[in-house]
Amino acid sequence: MIIGLVSLGVVVTLVFGLFLSADQITPGHYGLLMLALIVVAIMLGFPTAFTLMGLGIIFGFIAFQLQTPDRPFLQNPIFDLMVQRTYGVMTNDVLIAVPLFVFMGYIVERANIVDRLFHSVQLAMRHVPASLAVATIVTCAVFATATGIIGAVVTLMGLLALRPMLRAGYDVKLAAGSITAGGCLGILIPPSILLILYGATAGVSVVRLYAGAFFPGLMLAGLYVLYVMARALINPQLAPKLPEQAHVSTGQVLKMLTTSFLPLALLILGVLGSIIFGLATPTEAAALGALGGIILAVAYRQLTWERLKESVFLTARTSAMVCWLFVGSAIFSAAFALLGGQEIVERWVLSLDLTPTQFLILSQIIIFLLGWPLEWTEIIVIFMPIFIPLLQHFNIDPLFFGLLVALNLQTAFLSPPVAMAAFYLKGVAPAHVTLNQIFAGMMPFMAIQILAMVLLYLWPPIGLWLPSVIYR
Repeated sequence: MIIGLVSLGVVVTLVFGLFLSADQITPGHYGLLMLALIVVAIMLGFPTAFTLMGLGIIFGFIAFQLQTPDRPFLQNPIFDLMVQRTYGVMTNDVLIAVPLFVFMGYIVERANIVDRLFHSVQLAMRHVPASLAVATIVTCAVFATATGIIGAVVTLMGLLALRPMLRAGYDVKLAAGSITAGGCLGILIPPSILLILYGATAGVSVVRLYAGAFFPGLMLAGLYVLYVMARALINPQLAPKLPEQAHVSTGQVLKMLTTSFLPLALLILGVLGSIIFGLATPTEAAALGALGGIILAVAYRQLTWERLKESVFLTARTSAMVCWLFVGSAIFSAAFALLGGQEIVERWVLSLDLTPTQFLILSQIIIFLLGWPLEWTEIIVIFMPIFIPLLQHFNIDPLFFGLLVALNLQTAFLSPPVAMAAFYLKGVAPAHVTLNQIFAGMMPFMAIQILAMVLLYLWPPIGLWLPSVIYR
């Protein structure tokens, strides 16, 4: 990897030198080169966290040497900065919530609670147009509030819902779009890991972000449901009605919902309610959720040593990825600022003489386009530190900006060519379901996400009302 990074740096530097003479190159140009290199390296498949760290150390070393050329090699402050930033991430109280929420999600996933939930919700929705697709989105929304792990939700719902929908005669694109779009709701709906990372990056209270994301998340899920129902009403062949299940009484459905939906709902309300109403910090609530997930698994007699061990292993792997991303982004951002890259970007944006509305539109378009080649984690840790310092100049609330970003970054999972949700679904889909069909099915839901962003921009109280009422 190091040899590849050095080779890539040499090539880009040579190209860079074709356009600027030696006396025209400033430290700020090195910062822009650094930003270009990280995007190219990630697109080439280099590990994001260690690429950030590697480029941050190399360019940080250059930045300090440009300031004091006579400094001995081993006395370069970039080495101390790396240690300090790594320790800072390890002691960040906000990030402690990440492994606990992730563990809760994996435990709930492996306890087969979602299987029961989907079956009972599907029976409850049996008289609704496109009942299987609606049940899929509703289950995804509930499961997202219990996990926030996009890959797990899309994969599990692909296993549970895709084949039943196809057997019932559902259009492949509608079925695939419902699963991938519903599975990505965990990006926005609390306890979203994205909101935790954004809060830690932007210095915004995660508690306020969770409260602000509550109604936009419900709005987006509601728009998804309305869309699939409307498609089924306009063209019933896309989602044929299921045979009447007369043998299932209302009492039986209520009993199934009580045993599947109610325990998970109580866990979710306990976790999110304690956060939003200030009864516990996100970290304390995450610990409560992890314990609640274990209790649920025990109650359903699904907790085995192998499942517990697997959940711990997956939690450790995911948490390590997130923490190393933060270490890498901290070093990268520091080097970028030392080289003056942030200053160049700010001067360029301010020179455009944009209004706050124009800045919001421009920034969201850039984030939307970045979602094609990059994942949301990379966008948060690399590009948010560039946008956030500009918010004060345009008098934009970082909380409101974060909600727009969370809505926007769902496209990172639904927009080709990356579209990780499509690849998660393809991995568990029947062989005749193609990636092109999945991509085509996701496109209308991407349009709905853009509509949701427009609605949030036109009526900010959708996201800001609840935080303003609770945290006056």
